[in-house]
Amino acid sequence: MNSAMEYRRVEINTSDKVRIVSLLYDGAISFMRMALQGIEDGDIVSKGLYIGKATSIVGELSSSLDMETGGEISPNLKRLYDFILDRLFHANMRNDRDAMDVAIKVLDVLRDAWKDIEKNQHCRPAVEGRPLGMGVRV
Repeated sequence: MNSAMEYRRVEINTSDKVRIVSLLYDGAISFMRMALQGIEDGDIVSKGLYIGKATSIVGELSSSLDMETGGEISPNLKRLYDFILDRLFHANMRNDRDAMDVAIKVLDVLRDAWKDIEKNQHCRPAVEGRPLGMGVRV
């Protein structure tokens, strides 16, 4: 295993829950950009591979939503994740760069929100048993 992969594995295994969600966003966006490059290059195999990886991550984020304690944020995130998944499907089926761009932009905004939560989390102590911000249970 190369050192970058080993570093990432250790980082994930020792990260707090908010950091893990941020890393998932980073990974999904990275895969979406690779899929976009596949679309631009006409590389159907890599496009499909990376859209599949991004779809898996977004699906996992969606399934981790806590609809009972997440207030109105959880259903709103669910709708955004569903929208992103729809754009990924559309991009995959039609080689649609615009659909991929929109999906990346929406996920990027969400990632920035999680990065803000991550920064602010270090400023206050965690309360055990309290659901994560934005209605996600990890």
